[in-house]
Amino acid sequence: NGSHDSCQVVMVLGAGRGPLVNATINAAEKAQCKVRIYAVEKNPNALYTLRFRMNYEWRELDVQLIEGDMRDLKTPEKADIFVSELLGSFGDNELSPECLDGAQPMLKDDGISIPCSYTSYVAPLQSLQIYNETKRSKDLTNKIGFSMETPYVVRLRNCQILGPPQPAFTFEHPKKELNQSNAREVCCSFKIQQDAVIHGIAGYFEATLYKDVILSTHPDRHSPQMVSWFPLVFPFEYPIHVHSGNHVTLHLWRNVSSRYVWYEWVLTEPRPTKIHNAAGHVYKIAL
Repeated sequence: NGSHDSCQVVMVLGAGRGPLVNATINAAEKAQCKVRIYAVEKNPNALYTLRFRMNYEWRELDVQLIEGDMRDLKTPEKADIFVSELLGSFGDNELSPECLDGAQPMLKDDGISIPCSYTSYVAPLQSLQIYNETKRSKDLTNKIGFSMETPYVVRLRNCQILGPPQPAFTFEHPKKELNQSNAREVCCSFKIQQDAVIHGIAGYFEATLYKDVILSTHPDRHSPQMVSWFPLVFPFEYPIHVHSGNHVTLHLWRNVSSRYVWYEWVLTEPRPTKIHNAAGHVYKIAL
């Protein structure tokens, strides 16, 4: 919304090999808006490509490369706009909340973030194929069972979703209170419409980029022709048989420590399972 004479400062957080930098350049040209772009990246392989593009493709443009972790940087000026693509198959499972919170001091008080919010969704899942393939897997320490306490990104085909997905965790950026924890917990109840077997939890997400621009993997409103993300599946160690009319209650936690983020999940109704991945003993994401 800046005037044609003002310069909008845009920080591309996690620039990768530069697609969002190019998208920002194209959007600025279309809007006839002057921009100064800071491409922020820490991955050495991606930095190699970014340096090449800086020297050749973007040489005549107002693009600057900042190397390092977005959570620990000092920049020459604050941004009007954050642009990032840090979303995982469950929305927050690739540490987008922690990364964007850490970068927020580089954003002006009236600045905006793209995306500005995202919500994950969960639903009980029936898929014997996924259950069997997961059960056959073993982790590197050869402990059978550990594979049932790790979430998987899966293109869901031979499966049935046993209820309308319900919202789980929501994150907004910029964050109003930076010291607020990103830990979350949710309890969802579903009424089963037919006899079935529950093998896990299907996870989706929906992100608001800006105003009414939305990306979604929610099965009822999936973004057309978008194949960038497949659902996340939280498996159960054993199948749970349910009957038509049964109520199914799921609990899911997003836990945060000083070093890790991890999920725990359990079914408590119609019969309880163990808490999967308790204390992150199988699967956790390093901060």
